[in-house]
Amino acid sequence: MSDDGSRRMAIAVASRTVVKVGSSSITQRGRLHGDRLDHLVEALAARRAGGQQVVLVSSGAIAAGIGPLGLKSRPRDLATQQAAASVGQLLLAERYAASFARFGLTVGQVLLTAGDLHRRGDYRNAVRTLDRLLALGVIPIVNENDTVATHEIRFGDNDRLAALVAHAVQADALVLLSDVDGVYTEDPRLDGARLISEVSGPDDLARIRVGGARSGVGTGGMATKLDAASIASGAGIPVLLIDAPSVGAGLRGEGGTFFAAAGRRTTSRLFWLRHATAPRGQLTLDAGAITAVTVKRMSLLAAGVTSTAGDFAIGDPVEIVDEAGVVRARGLVGFDSEDLAAVLGRSSHELPPDLRREVVHRDDLVVL
Repeated sequence: MSDDGSRRMAIAVASRTVVKVGSSSITQRGRLHGDRLDHLVEALAARRAGGQQVVLVSSGAIAAGIGPLGLKSRPRDLATQQAAASVGQLLLAERYAASFARFGLTVGQVLLTAGDLHRRGDYRNAVRTLDRLLALGVIPIVNENDTVATHEIRFGDNDRLAALVAHAVQADALVLLSDVDGVYTEDPRLDGARLISEVSGPDDLARIRVGGARSGVGTGGMATKLDAASIASGAGIPVLLIDAPSVGAGLRGEGGTFFAAAGRRTTSRLFWLRHATAPRGQLTLDAGAITAVTVKRMSLLAAGVTSTAGDFAIGDPVEIVDEAGVVRARGLVGFDSEDLAAVLGRSSHELPPDLRREVVHRDDLVVL
């Protein structure tokens, strides 16, 4: 067996797999497409029958609500998007529950917003819920909570959410279902475009050029899928990107574009800090402090901070930038913005005892 084939076996034998499907793969003309959804469910049920666990990250709430509301296309205003999601999410959950029930399988709905992942406590609660559902033999169906989300509806995508969920549940594989059968050297509609069978690491990813094309009902595109594949594979999770009708083959590790696991598994805390946090402020460091933090992996002390920006509290995530403004790291700050402003550039021995602590402890810091 070739190296490509042997690595792809990681998809086939994965004990726990996250599968992501987009709106255009399960809806048509503003309504759910029953045959397409059933085809997906049949493949996942077969996987489950083999003793392997599955988490489904499914888009489609807004798209499924377009037809029932009498809309002609995906709404552009936020209120109507939320209304469509409210109608569509119920239809989506009911349809999945009925389809999986044919195989004696129970599903559980988990609706998340970016805020649920940005806040460490909520992130851990979501992980516990997903773990418990899997332990009970339930198939979790995850989607963004588009009925209350704001920024997510306009700019978010479930590809990135799937990568975050894959790490959160310690998945062994991530399968991204698309409208196309993999990643191509150029637009697949052009003559000469070739399917890329395998992406071995960051260098291969950097050479892939894709456009930002989007479907009429979804918010993602190939760029967001590559971003998700980069996040997951960089955290030690192999990824397969394939077209939705070929989901069965994809779960066997066949076809599509395979992204080899290019990094080691990181701790949940550091992965969350790197990929799922929204910085509340910024700390600018002098050259010596940047070296200490990013090269020597030392804790950040007040003496190395030259300025701050933003309004943050103790425990908030902040960006750490060099004097040129380049983001070099991210960490959880040990001061609120007001107290930190009073100790900038001062050595620890110059500070009162109650302020002699790290600005960012090395255990709460990730180099970007």
